[in-house]
Amino acid sequence: MAAAQKEHWGSGLGFVLAAAGSAVGLGNLWGFAYRASQGGGGTFVLLYLLIVLVVCLPVLVAEMVLGRSTGESPLVAPLKAAGQRWRPLGWLFILASCGILAFYAILMGWTAATLVHSLVDGLPKSETEATAFYDGLSGGRSALLGQGFSLLLTAVVVAAGIRGGIERLSRWGLPLLFVMLIGLVIWAAYLPGSSSGYNTFLLNWDAKYFLDFGTIRNAFEQAFFSIGTGIGCIVCYSAYLDRKAHLPREGVSIVALDTIVGLLAGMVTFPIVMSFDLTDLVSSRPLGAIFIALPTGLSSLGITGLIVAVTFFGLAYIAGITSAVSLLEVPVASLIQLAGWSRTKAVCVVAALIFVLGLPAATSTPLLWWMTSVFGGILLIFGGLLISFLMGWVIPSRFSQELSQSGTPSSLNRVFLFCLRWISPPVIAAGLLISVVDLIRKWTGQG
Repeated sequence: MAAAQKEHWGSGLGFVLAAAGSAVGLGNLWGFAYRASQGGGGTFVLLYLLIVLVVCLPVLVAEMVLGRSTGESPLVAPLKAAGQRWRPLGWLFILASCGILAFYAILMGWTAATLVHSLVDGLPKSETEATAFYDGLSGGRSALLGQGFSLLLTAVVVAAGIRGGIERLSRWGLPLLFVMLIGLVIWAAYLPGSSSGYNTFLLNWDAKYFLDFGTIRNAFEQAFFSIGTGIGCIVCYSAYLDRKAHLPREGVSIVALDTIVGLLAGMVTFPIVMSFDLTDLVSSRPLGAIFIALPTGLSSLGITGLIVAVTFFGLAYIAGITSAVSLLEVPVASLIQLAGWSRTKAVCVVAALIFVLGLPAATSTPLLWWMTSVFGGILLIFGGLLISFLMGWVIPSRFSQELSQSGTPSSLNRVFLFCLRWISPPVIAAGLLISVVDLIRKWTGQG
């Protein structure tokens, strides 16, 4: 067995917290709010939940099976499971994880810059001031420093190993995130107009959005990016999992924790948006809710607003780092196995390359959003499609056998395999086609 796979999680809980930390990230905190405001509120939420439960959960379990049954890095696991024809899937994992981390570190840098700015200079006094600060993030020195610092911190955690770094971070980071988030939810519930925020963005119903390409693409992107399927992170983490783990139960735990965070994040941002009349600002900019609307609204509350803002951006950064370490672990584990390098050497080389890869997007907001749509959307969905086809049609016996050995009842085993064969592939294929068409229309100015 390769050196990368000699490490193991300290416990099943450690794996669940790490995998949930991989799923819980900035996408829950900013993506959910923005996409819900774009897609009819409750209609988007229902589409998102359906995709998560019916499509992403079976694919997530399939990734866990692929990782644990092979015990290999994401680059090698598809090759070992199904032969040379599936080698490209391993490279897709590397491409997607590196591409996502390249732009993700930039967003983490923005978050860090905003947190430091709030602590040092206070909150912006007006929407104009907040907008000017947001516009200055792209290409600014503070954002580049934040990007570099975020990758450095991620590298330090990953270099410490599975138990000493990633599991240790997840064991304190995820519970702390939940405590901070629940505290903010309780505070936001007492804002004037909070009920209007819930009704407008979470409970509002408009059936026409079910057929809207933009809403469907947003729901697929949010589901796949949030859960983290299709990029090899779960394959990688599952390779360190022992044989006693009950994969479906742990898959449900991961999906549940991630979905709860997304909904709770909406229960924080939407009351703030409605309370301070910032609806247009949120719907017009992808990160308007986080970097403009939230600081602008909270500034009117004085020291209370500052405390809330620092708490929110602090938890956003914690969420970001727990996701970033899983993204970095994918190429690191693969490079350790492929080249026989030490973990420290692999981490340093990969982190440096990803920093360079992200520099163009750090200085160009349009390129940043292009990378978000391609790496954080299209490639994830495509990866999920390939995994569902691989585990559901090419090697279904491996899938069923692995679930049986983990103590999964035969009836539940059949349900997961049925979803993986007959539901996930056609639904994901349709979502991928719609996403590609909608993006082309958007890029050509037709949508």
